[in-house]
Amino acid sequence: MTATADSIRDVAAAWVRAELAADVDTLETLVTDDFRLVGPFGFVLDKQQWLDRYRSGDFHATGLTWHDDDIRQYGETVVAIGTQSQEAAYRGTPSNGDYRITHVFVCDHDRWKIASMQLSPTALGR
Repeated sequence: MTATADSIRDVAAAWVRAELAADVDTLETLVTDDFRLVGPFGFVLDKQQWLDRYRSGDFHATGLTWHDDDIRQYGETVVAIGTQSQEAAYRGTPSNGDYRITHVFVCDHDRWKIASMQLSPTALGR
C-alpha cells in the first residue's frame, strides 16, 4: 500500500499546486472525464463546471493544503479522507476554512486520477 499511498499523495500534491495556480490544463488531466465535486453546501459540479470556476476567475485559492489523510485501496479504486485547509474566495466571497474532504481515485491506464471529491465543513476552526 505504501507505493499506492505515495502515488496518491503525488496526485494530491499536483492537484493542490494546480488549484493554487488556477492551472486548468493540469486540473483537467488530474480528473476523470465524469468527475464530480460535491461542495460543502451540497451543490454538485461536473468536470466542466468545476474547471469553469477557474477559467472565469470566479474561484480563486490563495492557500490550500491537504493533510491528515487516511488512504484505503480497493483494487483499482482508492478512497482517501483528509482535511483540506483553504483560503479562497468565490466571486469575492471568502470560503476560508477547514473541510473534511473525501477523494475517490481510480486507476486509468496505470495512472491515478480523481473521480470525485466531497467536502464537508469541520469543527476544526482556524
